[in-house]
Amino acid sequence: MTPPPAPHHHQILIVGGGTAGITVAARLRRAGVRDIALLEPSETHWYQPLWTLVGGGQAPLRASLRTEAEVIPPGVRWLRERASAVDPVARTVTTTSGRVFSYGRLVLAPGLQLDWDGIPGLAPALGHGGVSSNYRPDLAPYTWEAIRRMRRGTALFTMPSGPVKCGGAPQKIAYLAADHWRKRGVLGAIRIILVLPEPAMFKVPVFDRALTETARRYGIEVRLSSEMTSLDGAAREAVVTDHTTGAAETLRYDLLHAVPPQRAPQWLAESPLADPASPHGYVAADRTTLQHPDFPEVFALGDAAHLPTSKTGAAIRKQAPVLVANLLDGLRGRPAAAHYDGYTSCPLVTARHKMLLAEFDYDLRPAPSIPFLDTTRERTDMWFLKRYGLPQLYFKGMLKGLA
Repeated sequence: MTPPPAPHHHQILIVGGGTAGITVAARLRRAGVRDIALLEPSETHWYQPLWTLVGGGQAPLRASLRTEAEVIPPGVRWLRERASAVDPVARTVTTTSGRVFSYGRLVLAPGLQLDWDGIPGLAPALGHGGVSSNYRPDLAPYTWEAIRRMRRGTALFTMPSGPVKCGGAPQKIAYLAADHWRKRGVLGAIRIILVLPEPAMFKVPVFDRALTETARRYGIEVRLSSEMTSLDGAAREAVVTDHTTGAAETLRYDLLHAVPPQRAPQWLAESPLADPASPHGYVAADRTTLQHPDFPEVFALGDAAHLPTSKTGAAIRKQAPVLVANLLDGLRGRPAAAHYDGYTSCPLVTARHKMLLAEFDYDLRPAPSIPFLDTTRERTDMWFLKRYGLPQLYFKGMLKGLA
């Protein structure tokens, strides 16, 4: 009997070629690491934070797109495959094609899965009948089309329970739509309902107050501690359940922007690396060092890591240098010395050219990074930062290992 081929070995194997994986790879290359392989099946790389502005009619979809080949750092071996299993005892990752790769250090950055079937009726309703979601690039332009065409009726904006990427996005599109309708003079003819699963609009009090005032200004009905639990696309009806009382209400909509439930990739959730404390299967990671508590040669960051902070690109920007420093310390036989404090940032667009920047840490304390500017208030310069500054910082800074 012929023995199976030996695994292909790499000193560092990175799973995921999105924001987190590319940023870590670029920083490792700048630190002089030579043997890096990156496992990523997609040939397209998206700057996802721009999709809200695409859905709000403020940016073209093409501005968020690069090829994966453009962003892979020079010297990093690109493995165009999809992971299907990980064995941290054997230190191997298996792909859907059956190939096996072994590693000295493993960085898990595969992102998360959008569970479109997690809300009964959502998947078949998407893309027609006024139902859209900015969480898919092909649907973001349809969001704008539906907003632009609407003159009267009910607009419903929903967010699921559980961690989601860019937790402010479900609200931002509601405000952009409302501001557009206000400018067109039809806001008074449109009932806007915003359904949020948390007991407050934002966990940090100063931003909660600002967003509460924004919703009041537009006349938005906010349903807290609630979520959409099913919908009938043909009838244009959605069921919204109040988790405090258990009451379910059927709402008829003319426009629905829905955000799907989200979870870790199944192969990761079923692995020994998943955190037992995470009902969604995210990877266990020390909240400061980003190392796995049981397998110190494994690191995790970004959306796939079970960390008590928001899943944003800004969080990754602070996590990546910490992870790289600690990984390099491990290669040199030193204990991990770098610490991540939970910093994250949510650019909250509240009008066509207005934005406030919510920056905070693990303790939900504001953590402003721009001197002399009060980013807790709506500002025009912050909107220009989001539309033009942050994409440049992303493509020319983060993905190059420079920011």
